[in-house]
Amino acid sequence: MIRFENVTKRYRGTKRPALSGVDFEVERGEFVFLVGASGSGKSTCLQLILREEIPSTGRVAVLGRDLRALANRKVPYFRRNIGAVFQDFRLLSTKTVFQNVAFSLQVTGSSRGFIQQAVPEALALVGLDGKEKRMPHELSGGEQQRVAIARALVNRPQVLLADEPTGNLDPATSVDIMRLLARINAGGTTVLMATHEAAFVDQMQRRVIELSDGEMVRDETHGGYGDRSMIPQLVPQEERGAAATAALTAVQEVQRETESLEPLTAEMIASMKAARQEPTGAGASDDEPKPSGAEPMPSGDESNTTPTGPRTHPIVLPDVDVAELGVADRLGLSATDDDEEVGPTS
Repeated sequence: MIRFENVTKRYRGTKRPALSGVDFEVERGEFVFLVGASGSGKSTCLQLILREEIPSTGRVAVLGRDLRALANRKVPYFRRNIGAVFQDFRLLSTKTVFQNVAFSLQVTGSSRGFIQQAVPEALALVGLDGKEKRMPHELSGGEQQRVAIARALVNRPQVLLADEPTGNLDPATSVDIMRLLARINAGGTTVLMATHEAAFVDQMQRRVIELSDGEMVRDETHGGYGDRSMIPQLVPQEERGAAATAALTAVQEVQRETESLEPLTAEMIASMKAARQEPTGAGASDDEPKPSGAEPMPSGDESNTTPTGPRTHPIVLPDVDVAELGVADRLGLSATDDDEEVGPTS
């Protein structure tokens, strides 16, 4: 189905080859994971299979055809047998779901009757029945990837290439896409998937071909992902610059203030608990209403310490009978000292 024979690929202006002496063969109906760090050569393999590139040395044969000997004018016809799905979906934003899937049939000259029959079938296969008239921006990321898969399958290809198809999707949606690809493979389509999704590779236990710096280092029939040290990790990177330094300093200052307040807060809580246990002063009536949450006020000669530790300085209020105050005094409008600057509205 797909055969690489001692394939080396060099790009102009680069010292190290993208692929070096790669040999493998994918049989009809297989599901193969192509794994390796970024820059290991996975995408180059897919480009060679699609005949977007040709090998510098060696031979790539797909569906029994030597792609080096394939004339350029025959490449579009050859690609009808190969579907491709990418990480960024590559949908036409101005066309509906139906039109996006139909487009690949239109460019190959398929009849209108065939398009009207094949497009709904492909959309039903990927679970998008009833969404033919939607625009891409009206769909979720998972639905957009399903449209891309339907477009890749509408030609009923023998091979499906998937280049990081779950790279832009959340974990739950990625699981759905992987189940869909497995179902497509169960229907007889050969699937070759380049991926960094180690969890899927480990769980599915399909054939794994691993590349490292352009060389094939492993070909395992029921394999796992292998070395994960080169998988990109979602770790916050250190920000540099004046703004980042100022933000970090502010955070550290808040942390220091919070730590310094913790002992004081504990003392205050202990003091408040002790104050609640003290008897109410003689000048206050037992049935006099008190504001909610208010603490008993100490008299002027009361000690400023408790068995649990020092208290904050008490506020001493004058003993005034409000009933004896005149109207002006109650409203704060009585005569005050010349030095008094606090007005009644304070």
